[in-house]
Amino acid sequence: MAKPPFDYTLIAVVLILAAAVLLAITYMVPRPGGERTISVTGTASMTVQPDEAVVYVQAVTRSNDSAEEAKSLNAEVSDAVLTSLLKAGVDRGDIETQGFSVYPEYDYLQDRGQVLKGYVATNSMKVTAKDFDDVGKIVDVSVDSGALISYINYELSAAKTNEYKALVLADASKDARNKAEAIVAGLGKSLGDLVSVSASNYNYMPYAVYDERATGSAPSADVKQIATDLPPANVDVSATVQVTYQVA
Repeated sequence: MAKPPFDYTLIAVVLILAAAVLLAITYMVPRPGGERTISVTGTASMTVQPDEAVVYVQAVTRSNDSAEEAKSLNAEVSDAVLTSLLKAGVDRGDIETQGFSVYPEYDYLQDRGQVLKGYVATNSMKVTAKDFDDVGKIVDVSVDSGALISYINYELSAAKTNEYKALVLADASKDARNKAEAIVAGLGKSLGDLVSVSASNYNYMPYAVYDERATGSAPSADVKQIATDLPPANVDVSATVQVTYQVA
């Protein structure tokens, strides 16, 4: 007598049911070493007084003939700016080069398409003033030497940035613990040991007194007036931390 063929459909159904039973058991029985935890986000912010003003200066030169000429002209303007700043009493250490570039400049003509117009050289400098009253002087000598002012900011020095960062991160951590304690107390539990913590964000935004990108190409007199009447303003720092605790 021939053996009946295997019922593969029946076998598949049995295997699926067996897997479902094992999965249910896994969820019903606590896994060894399993622990209950709570994860919270703590935030904090503070408003502080900046300790320096920064003037971002640009020497921009153009040449219709060559990139080398644009670069040479830029060196002349940059040297004049640097010399004037030093003569005005600015410390050499407070003048930093941020970047230098030389690139082609094009015009678009309807009948010819893109046509080379010339070359542009740009040298960007950062000039820091510990005394806000010096900003007007920095702007004056820079503009008079042929440079442009990109923007003027109230900022925090590296030392102050680190100081306020430590304070605001500590406050964000306390905020996270307070939140976690409130949540577990409401559930009739208590807070256990710290499992993990990470600082997901620290933010500090300088206060812009003048921004050429926002105001357009203002005449030099306008920039000088802004620098002379530099108003006092504070800056904000903030931090966010992610914390996980055991639930006892």
